[in-house]
Amino acid sequence: MSDAMNEVPVLQRRGLVMINTGPGKGKTTAALGVAMRALGSGMRVLVMQFLKGSWHYGELDAATENFDGALVIKQLGRGFVKVGGAEMDPEDLRLVHEGWQQCVDAMQNGDWDVVVLDEILYAIGYGMLDAEAVAAAVREKPEMLHVILTGRNAPAVLVELADTVTEMREVKHAYTKGILAQRGIEF
Repeated sequence: MSDAMNEVPVLQRRGLVMINTGPGKGKTTAALGVAMRALGSGMRVLVMQFLKGSWHYGELDAATENFDGALVIKQLGRGFVKVGGAEMDPEDLRLVHEGWQQCVDAMQNGDWDVVVLDEILYAIGYGMLDAEAVAAAVREKPEMLHVILTGRNAPAVLVELADTVTEMREVKHAYTKGILAQRGIEF
């Protein structure tokens, strides 16, 4: 056996870049699970939610009522945006760009141990943010900061940059049987 095969890898401790992507359900939920784990370890967590804003989510109440400021969730939009054949509303685009600047500042200010960029991959996919610019900002993050990006269709530049990429795949969904989304479970 060669010496190279007998070498033990050098383990390192550093902030990770994680992506939850794919067409299945659970991308945000998985990121919030990591957030709960981080909070339980005494870490401070910021969740920046792109394109959300008009709906009320259970996680907002939990963050507001608990954790003494160690968990902050900020909604950066007005809600779902028009995509496809419809022209992009300039206000939605403005909110995404304003929110992105807040994210860049938050990643650099040293106040947080974990920053979740929830649904940022949708903003990229809709052409509202540039994947290369997001990758550049993530590359410049402080060494110990953990960053989680969520949404469908993760661009290759971010997949390559990430330490961990998980793809959610729908096997079956209650909605296809006519069952409505359940408060406390899906929102």
